[in-house]
Amino acid sequence: MPSKGLSSEKTKPAKANRRVFWRIFLGYTAALLFLLVDPSMSRSPTVPNNKPFLNPSGFAATFSTNGSIDLTNEFFQDLGTNGRRCVTCHQPSQGWTVTPEGLQERFAKTGGTDPIFRTNDGSNSPEADVSTIQARRAAYNMLLTKALIRVGIGIPANAEFELSAVDDPYDFASASELSLFRRPLPATNLKFLSAVMWDGRETVPGQTIHFDLSNQANNATLGHAQGANPLTDQQREDIVNFETALFTAQTHDRSAGPLTARGANGGPANLSNQDFYIGINDLLGDSLTNEPFNPIVFTIYDAWKGLRGGGTNKARAAVARGQELFNTKLIQITGVSGINDEPAFGNPAMVNGTCTTCHDTPNSGNHSVSAPLNIGIADASRRTPDMPLYTLQNKTTGEMVQTTDPGRALITGKWKDIGRFKGPILRGLAARAPYFHNGSAKDFQAVIDFYDQRFGIGFTDQEKADLIAFLRTL
Repeated sequence: MPSKGLSSEKTKPAKANRRVFWRIFLGYTAALLFLLVDPSMSRSPTVPNNKPFLNPSGFAATFSTNGSIDLTNEFFQDLGTNGRRCVTCHQPSQGWTVTPEGLQERFAKTGGTDPIFRTNDGSNSPEADVSTIQARRAAYNMLLTKALIRVGIGIPANAEFELSAVDDPYDFASASELSLFRRPLPATNLKFLSAVMWDGRETVPGQTIHFDLSNQANNATLGHAQGANPLTDQQREDIVNFETALFTAQTHDRSAGPLTARGANGGPANLSNQDFYIGINDLLGDSLTNEPFNPIVFTIYDAWKGLRGGGTNKARAAVARGQELFNTKLIQITGVSGINDEPAFGNPAMVNGTCTTCHDTPNSGNHSVSAPLNIGIADASRRTPDMPLYTLQNKTTGEMVQTTDPGRALITGKWKDIGRFKGPILRGLAARAPYFHNGSAKDFQAVIDFYDQRFGIGFTDQEKADLIAFLRTL
C-alpha cells in the first residue's frame, strides 16, 4: 500500500492508463499522420502545438515557439527536381526523421515510388535496378530495414590514409565515393546543437550554428532533392527559423502516464525553456561560468524519486531510478578515440565516468561542444553483411584499420578521426528507432546491451529495465 500523504493520483490501474492512451490516439493520430505525410492535402495551413503522435512507448509531441507548425513553410515545399521536400526525410510523426515502419508503409502505398525512394542516395547503390517493384524492394533495402540514407563521400586528397581494399555488397564504393549508410538526424531540438551532421561536415569553423544550418538546408536541397538552383537567402532563413523553433519530446508514457504529472518536467514545452550555450557543463569546465563539469545532467524526473506503491507510481519510480543511473552509474571508459587519446584530457588510459561524461548538455543529452568520438560502432567486428567494409592504410606508418564508416576522418583527412561521430540529442528518442548513426541498435535494449558489453559495466536486469524506462520518456 502507498504511504500516507501521497497524492490521490497514487496508483492508477494499468487498464485505465491504457484507456486514456488509446482515447488520445483515436482522437488525433490517424488524421494527423495523413496530414503530415502530405501537407498539401490539409485544409489548415498549421498544426497546433502539442498534437500527440503514437510511438511504441506512448506519445510524443512537438512544441514550436512560433505558436504552431506552419505547413506553408519552405520546409514543406518542393524546392528540388525529384519530388523531395525537407519533410520527406524528416517526418513530424516519426520524431522529425524517418523509421523503417514508416518507410515500409510508404513503399507499400506507392510501390516504391514515393519521393524518398530515389537512387541518388535512397538506394543501396546509385546504379541499382529500380525497374520493377521487386527490384525497388531490393534496391532500397537499407532504407526499408534500417531507415538509412546512403551518403557518398570520397577520401580527401590530403588525407593521412588511403583506401587499401573495399568490400561493398552493392559493387559501387571506391576511393572517390565511399558509400556510407546513416540515419537522417532529427530536424527538431536544434537549439542544443554543437555540430551539424553525424560527421560535422556542415559545421563551418568560426561560424554560428545558425549559419551552419542555413548552409545545410541549401546543400540538402541541391543534393538530396537534386535542386537545380541554390536556395535564396530568404528561403534558407525561413527553413532555419522554422526548424530552430521546434522542440520535440515524449509527452505520455504507456506505463508512467503524463510526463508533466506530479512535478515532473517532461514534454516539449519544458524543453523549450532549457538553457543552452556552446560549452555549457563541458567536461573541461563551463564556457560561460567556469563552473566544473556536473555529472547530474538530467533532472527532469527528480520529483518522482522515491514514489511508493504500484501502478503508475511504480512506473514513475522506475523512470526516476533510470535517470539517476544515467547520471551516476560508474563507467570505466577505455579505448574511446576522442577521450582516451585526447591530449586535453592527458591521454588517460582509463577515465572513471558516467553516461553523462559524453552526454553532458543539461536535459538534452548531446555533447555541448563539438567532440566526435569513436566508441566502436563502425568497427569491423560489428559489421553486418549488408554494410560495406573499408580497409584503410596509414600513409606514414603503414598501419591498417577496417571500418564500415570512417566518419569524421573523411572530412578532416586525419587518421585519428577514423570512426569518430558526434553524439546525438537524446530527446524524443522513443519515436525514432533504430539507434546509432548506422541504425545498428533496433531498440533501447540493444543500445544498453552495446554499452554494457563495450565497457563491461555489469548492469543488472533491474538497472537495464530502469534505464529503458527513463530513455522511453525523453
